[in-house]
Amino acid sequence: MSFIDISGIDLVYRNEAGDQAGDGTLALSDTSLQVEKGAFVALVGPSGCGKSTLLKVVAGLIRANKGSVAVAGEEVTRPLKIVGMAFQNATLLPWRSTRDNVLLPLEIVQPHRRQFRAEKAKYEALADELLATVGLDGFGDRAPWQLSGGMQQRAQLCRALVHEPDLLLLDEPFGALDAFTREELWDVLQTLYLKRACTVILVTHDLREAVFLSDIVYVMSARPGQIILEREVELPRPRKLDDMYGRDVVELVQDLRHHINVARSDQ
Repeated sequence: MSFIDISGIDLVYRNEAGDQAGDGTLALSDTSLQVEKGAFVALVGPSGCGKSTLLKVVAGLIRANKGSVAVAGEEVTRPLKIVGMAFQNATLLPWRSTRDNVLLPLEIVQPHRRQFRAEKAKYEALADELLATVGLDGFGDRAPWQLSGGMQQRAQLCRALVHEPDLLLLDEPFGALDAFTREELWDVLQTLYLKRACTVILVTHDLREAVFLSDIVYVMSARPGQIILEREVELPRPRKLDDMYGRDVVELVQDLRHHINVARSDQ
C-alpha cells in the first residue's frame, strides 16, 4: 500500500443556507492519488481546481463526502500528528521570537509536548540547528518583524520540520516572494528534503518550481478537481538552477503548461 492512498473522493463545500442535496460547491470529484513514502510530489492546475483542498483532506483538516483517504496505512478521520505544514504567508506569531516560533509544534504535538519543559534546552538547540541549516544562524532571538519575507519563510519551514514529521504539506510557500528569493528557497527546501527524507506534497502555480523540487508532477483539472496527468521528473539530485534551462526541462514545463491551459479552457 502507498504511504498516501486517496481513492475516489468527492468533497462538497456546503452553502450557508443548509445541507440540502445539490447545495454547495463540488470542489473535488472522484479524485484519486497515491504517493509513495519518501516521495516529493507537486500538484499544479488552474486556480480554484481544489489543490489546497486536497492538502487539507490529506492532513485531516476536512473530511471528504465520499471515498477514502489513508496515510501510513491508517484511515484519516482527524487531524494528523505526523504532518508539518507551511503556507504562502509565514504566519509567525509576532509576540514570540523566531526560535520560539520554530518550537511551537513541540509545545503542541505529543510526545514532545509532555516532555517540553524538561527537554527545552535540547529542543532549543534543535531549533537553532535547523535555523542554521536554512541560513538563519544567529537569528533565533529576533522578532518576526525584524526578518525579511524570505527569512520568515525559512523560519516557517523550520517550524514545519522541527518535530520531524513523516509528511510535509506545502501550500504555495514561496508564492508571495520575489523571483530571486523564491529560487534561493528552492535550494533551501531541497537541502531540507534530502536531509530529512520525509514525504512531501507541494501545491504551486510555478511550473519551474514544481519541476525543480519534485519527483512527480500531477496536473489537476478545473473544478471539480481530478488528477488528469502525471509526469515524472528525471533529474538527479541535488539539482541546480542551471538544470532548469536544459532542453528536457523546458519541454516538460511547456508540456505541463499546455495541459493546464487545456484544463482552464474546459471551465
